[in-house]
Amino acid sequence: MNESFFFQTALVLYGLSAAAYLVYQLGRRRTFSGAGWTVGLAGLVFHTAALVQRTLVSGHAPFTNMYESLSFLAWSCLLAYLVMDKLCNLPKAGFFLLIIVLAFMLLANSPLMPKDIKPLMPALQSVWLWLHVSITLMGEAFFAVAFITSLMSLFAPSSRNKTSPDKTGAAADTLDRVSYRAIAAGFPLFTLGGLVLGMVWAHKAWGAYWSWDPKEVWSLITWLVYALYLHTRLVMGWRGRRSAIIAVVGFLAALFTYFGVNYLLAGLHSYI
Repeated sequence: MNESFFFQTALVLYGLSAAAYLVYQLGRRRTFSGAGWTVGLAGLVFHTAALVQRTLVSGHAPFTNMYESLSFLAWSCLLAYLVMDKLCNLPKAGFFLLIIVLAFMLLANSPLMPKDIKPLMPALQSVWLWLHVSITLMGEAFFAVAFITSLMSLFAPSSRNKTSPDKTGAAADTLDRVSYRAIAAGFPLFTLGGLVLGMVWAHKAWGAYWSWDPKEVWSLITWLVYALYLHTRLVMGWRGRRSAIIAVVGFLAALFTYFGVNYLLAGLHSYI
């Protein structure tokens, strides 16, 4: 069995997981959310095997081009969700998070993404690649969870509304707390991977900690948005709608850093 088999199996299982969560959304039967979580975990196992197989065959980290990094980001997003669901009970977010995972997987699987394994350029032949990219993408995965819960909170009833008919769903303030916990997990990971380790690697590879490369600039913008989220929440006491909007903007900035910079703004990171 090769990488393609594991990847395609994971893709099918993710689709089945999304379907189970959708049935739960429509019928509110907890059995289906449990099935969605279990099938999603099974998909994650096959996906892990695909990443391991890619690493063994290529001899390098499984995120050196867009196909690989999309696959790893999808894997990270589902892992972050499964963890947060166990900690915070988020079955209603499952379907929406799986949509993001499936979008990344389908894009990676499309003909637009070359899948050939090529030798790495010298700048990428470093242990810093493993640390910088993996930790950064894991941080962004928690941001994806916060993005979903923040969007949900914008449309959810407040738990202070005693007439709320939604007995099984999380109220807006509960989702707000979950968003905060996800960002609290993702922010230090993104800070360490995207900024600190990125600057250390840049100094070793290019002789400068900071070059105002487009990827560096947009990573900093993303970091500043989430720093604003935490500052306004912890220092100024912001909650609810204002915090949710900042979290949504932060993830959109992260997506632009990932996609927009790669395809629209040429720079030192254009090979990713």
